[in-house]
This record gives sequence, C-alpha cells and structure tokens, in this order.
Amino acid sequence: MKSRFFAAVAASAVFAASAAPAAAALKTAVFAGGCFWSMEKGFETTPGVVTAVSGYAGGTAPNPTYENHGGYLEAVKVTYDPAKISYAQLVDSYYHHIDPTDPYGQICDRGPSYKLAVFTSNAEEKAVAEAARAKYEKELGAKITVATRPTVAFYNAEDYHQDFYKKNPAHYLRYYVGCGRERALRVVWGGKEAH
Repeated sequence: MKSRFFAAVAASAVFAASAAPAAAALKTAVFAGGCFWSMEKGFETTPGVVTAVSGYAGGTAPNPTYENHGGYLEAVKVTYDPAKISYAQLVDSYYHHIDPTDPYGQICDRGPSYKLAVFTSNAEEKAVAEAARAKYEKELGAKITVATRPTVAFYNAEDYHQDFYKKNPAHYLRYYVGCGRERALRVVWGGKEAH
C-alpha cells in the first residue's frame, strides 16, 4: 500500500516538474486597440494565446476604474506561449484586429481612452513594434497611428468587463454589429483582417 502511495506521489511530482517550465515560459504583452471587449475577444481566439485580460494602461493615477480612468487607455494584457506564437506574430495579430490608421480612437469608440498603442517591455519588443508600424504604413499606404510606449502598470478592469463577449453574447453582438467593426476592418485590410 505504501509503495503505491509513494509511486503516486513521485508521479505527481514528475508531472508538476514537467508542467512548471511550461507555465514559467509564458510571457505577457499589453496592447491598446480601442474597446477592450473586442481586443480581449480577438486575442483569446488567437492560437498561442492563453488568456487576455481587459484593463487600463498608460496612465499615472493609481487604481483607475471604468468611471474614472482619465489618462489611461483601454487595453488588454495578453498571456501567450512563445513556443506557439512569437511576439512579432502577436503584434501582427493585434494590427489585423484594428484600424491602425484611425487617430481618434477605434471605429465607433472615439476619444483619448480608445487610442492605439503597443506597450513594450524591452528594446527587442520596441524594435518589433516599430518595424510592424513601418511595415503596415508601407503596406496600407497611410499614416499608422499606433504609438509604441514603454510598459507601465496595468490595472485589471472590473469583473463585469472580463470575458464580456462570453458572458453577454447578445449585448456584445449588438455592439459589434452596430459599431460596424467588421465592415470597417474589411475596408482597411481587404479581407486579410483577423476573425
């Protein structure tokens, strides 16, 4: 009986040890792309992404809320597996979920908190983000309004914003269709937008 118990303990220790490096190898990235509901949905359906969390980034006042997040952008913190998707591929996915030429927000969401940004945490990520901006400026033949900004504190949005598209599918669909997001992205990307 004892030998079975110790064998089970040893097997679970081996499993935990093999699972730990995978979890430790996950990375995060922060993107602002207009309404965080749409960004969260877009990233959570991207292969290699583990989770996307809605929140606020880029501001300075502590503890922003939905009612009081002046100076912050609506953003998503993406946790991804770099063995399945590279940071460069993640940035490309981000671009294909937005209209990167919109200087006033995103589609029907207008104003400072809906502006576009890639938040980078090191020189390598900054180089990737700036290369993507140059690439898409050339490809689209238009000025790209996506800012490259250093990563700062990220604050999770309130629980009711998390997974909004899953918890409130009818409401989200009305917003998405009413906003004309799919049509607008099709105009920008000519059928190469992300789905």
